[in-house]
Amino acid sequence: MTSVSSFWVRSPVMLAGAASFLLAGTGAASAHVKWFCAFDVAGQPRGLEQVLCTDFEWLTGLALLCLMFGCLTEGTPLGTAILNALDRVTALARVNSALIVRAVMGFFLVSLWNLGGIILTPELKTDVAWIPWLQLAMAGGLLWKRTLPFTAAGIVFLFGFAVWNYGVFHLADYPVFLGVAAFLALTAFDRTLFGQRPIDVVRIAAAITLMWASVEKWAYPHWTDPLIAAKPGMTMGASPELFMQAAGVIEFTLAFALIWTPLVRRASAIILTAVFVSAIVEFGKIDAIGHSGIIAVLIAIAADNARVPATRRDVVLAPVYYASALMLFLGVYYFAHSALYGAGYATGAGLGSVPVI
Repeated sequence: MTSVSSFWVRSPVMLAGAASFLLAGTGAASAHVKWFCAFDVAGQPRGLEQVLCTDFEWLTGLALLCLMFGCLTEGTPLGTAILNALDRVTALARVNSALIVRAVMGFFLVSLWNLGGIILTPELKTDVAWIPWLQLAMAGGLLWKRTLPFTAAGIVFLFGFAVWNYGVFHLADYPVFLGVAAFLALTAFDRTLFGQRPIDVVRIAAAITLMWASVEKWAYPHWTDPLIAAKPGMTMGASPELFMQAAGVIEFTLAFALIWTPLVRRASAIILTAVFVSAIVEFGKIDAIGHSGIIAVLIAIAADNARVPATRRDVVLAPVYYASALMLFLGVYYFAHSALYGAGYATGAGLGSVPVI
């Protein structure tokens, strides 16, 4: 067997193994840890020399292999057939993608109003009495296209309010909200943003959100210790450290895939949707509310039928851009943390937890 043939035989097996691991084990890891466990944003993260270990290198290498396999498939008759099948299966969701996002965001905002005392996500608490009523009004604004800018402005305001109260580093977990706000505003005015369609803007915001969250899994793996202690089966026999490294690599790779070629990003959106839905089964109402918005966005991404011709250049550049994105997010995360909190910052600051609802 030639090396090329061997590659085509091994790659699907590796891809299937990685996907099985993802769906079987990392669904629980995709529950946002800040919603369920004590955390300390200001505490010192694990050193980069500990993050960039041999296991991490092997995991990222396997992830790159899977990504390149997806790129190779894209330009083949098989890839075209898969895209055509996705177009047929997702036709209804594609026609109603904006309506799906509006409906789910309406559910999200009404849920926040009902729970009370929450700014956008479960761990962002507030005692300001009028915020739940603003959220209810924002949900009403989703009923009509002409009032979508009001809801978009409300999301931006709440994001800024949360930054004021919790700091920019904490809210770096959630740029997807700004993407949703842009999606709603651009949809209302039938506009693009520097040539980017509304779905493209929110897709990029979702990718940034998930890539940042994956770095947090490497920097603070111990935050998830209570979840692993409560649900030891989620690691499937791996050590907690290896499991969190793998969960972070898989999440980062799928997030990066959202900004890559059409087949790759649509497959990634489908897998991520399955992961987030499986996490809801494990963690219930908090997770359902908190992740509802990004699930709606992922469904819209999976249904998006925009295509560009696939080339060998996409395969060659995938490792370069992937490695660049990995270095960028690691570097920005650690540099920003050091600049904002410093090496000697007291680890008790920023400690928080979310009560069971």
